[in-house]
Parts: sequence; C-alpha cells; structure tokens
Amino acid sequence: MNGVGPVSFGERLANSQSFADLFRDGMALIEETATYLDGAGRQESKKLERSASLAYATESMRLTTRLMQLASWLLLHRAVKEGEMSLAQASTQKSKVKLTGNDFSDDLNLNLLPEALCHLIGRSKTLQIAVRRLDVSMHATHDPARILPGNPVGRQLGLLKAAFEND
Repeated sequence: MNGVGPVSFGERLANSQSFADLFRDGMALIEETATYLDGAGRQESKKLERSASLAYATESMRLTTRLMQLASWLLLHRAVKEGEMSLAQASTQKSKVKLTGNDFSDDLNLNLLPEALCHLIGRSKTLQIAVRRLDVSMHATHDPARILPGNPVGRQLGLLKAAFEND
C-alpha cells in the first residue's frame, strides 16, 4: 500500500452537486414559506374558525421550527463546502441542530388547514428526510477494523461497505 488513507465521503458529499441542489431547494422552500406565512397565509388564517385557527398556529409553528433547524444544518454544511470549517468541526456543531422527525402532525388538524400550508408542511418533511439521509452519509463513522488488510480489492470493498452502512 502507498499509505494513502481512506477517502472522506462526508467532505466529498459536502462538495457534491447533490448537496448544492439540496441547499438551493431548501433555501427556496424557506423563502417561499416565509413569504406565504407573512402574506397569503396570514390572510387565510384570519378567515379560519377558532379550532382551525389554533391548528394553523400550531402547525405553522412546527413548520417554522423544522425549517429553522434545516436551515441551520444546510448553512453549517455550506461552511464545510466553502472551506470555512472542517467536517469534524461541523460534526461537533451539528449536535445543536435537531433533525429528528418527532414533530407529529395531527391529521385532523391538517384537514382544517389551508391547502397551501399543508403543501408547505409536506415539502418541509420531504426536505427533512433528504437532509437526514445526507447527514447519515456525511457523518458516518468508519471502523478501521472492518477494512480488510492485504488485498487491495478487499480493502476497497471494506471501505465501500463501511461508507454505506448505517449505524
């Protein structure tokens, strides 16, 4: 072997077109949501009955919280892409970002909401799933013991297996 270490897939992913597309789409969704909530959404919420108005307030708060967390993750990893911080530094900082999907929406509440808000909620959850998938790939830990020594093909297969397995 020539002493070259394994490729860091996490840093490569931060510089990938996949991340660039996700960043662009995520920031566009954040802008679109802010515009909706400050404009048409505000007008629509004033027309709702009391129970629907409460559901609107609850779900719009969940939506903005989810999008703020996603924006934090996206901006943190853009800093990696721009060379402003290492992936290791981003890993430390990302512990402050909550990507879990524990914010359950009540289907009965969603039925009371304007269609445009429901559409934004659905898109934000799709974005959250994509970010969580990329996060797992970028920050996967690799066990050097799983890398097969000696055989160069076996070693590469071990590296690939370690890169694509979920913990």
